[in-house]
Amino acid sequence: MNTAMPSIATPDPAPTPVRLAQSAIDRLGRLPDWPLALLGRFAIAGIFWKSGQTKIEGLAIDIVSGEFKFGLPRLSDSVVGLFRDEYKLPLVPPEIAAPMATMAEHVFPLLLLIGLATRVSALALLVMTATIQFLVYPDAWPTHGVWATVLIYIVARGPGCVSVDHVIAMCFR
Repeated sequence: MNTAMPSIATPDPAPTPVRLAQSAIDRLGRLPDWPLALLGRFAIAGIFWKSGQTKIEGLAIDIVSGEFKFGLPRLSDSVVGLFRDEYKLPLVPPEIAAPMATMAEHVFPLLLLIGLATRVSALALLVMTATIQFLVYPDAWPTHGVWATVLIYIVARGPGCVSVDHVIAMCFR
């Protein structure tokens, strides 16, 4: 009489592509916040900086293209007209909105790059993104949604350890 227990077949391991995908997901799940924050800070800063650069003359700094022209920046002649005729922001006159937006597109990206006042800078750019989305280009929601996601991440999680904010926080512990 055979008293051996019947063998229970173990299921075959998942196919190789599934195992590889799961392994990649597991590894990405262990990724710390700081590389994501750093990449997000640089990417979103680049978007706003390049936009700001289109609104000024006398100063051109583009690390990617290698364009460097140092001088006293001034508002381009066409920018107030752009705010008046295309952007048509309510409540704020184009003569005020144009220099304010141009300044914001230069100052806040610089602060994001070095990680100083990072959450405030990201929040300011988030407000600017919402303004653009709802008052200027409502059909551009896919692009603005990506911007908002990055900015919300930075506001919520902070700049990460590769930032001036982190160094300042370490000094006060």
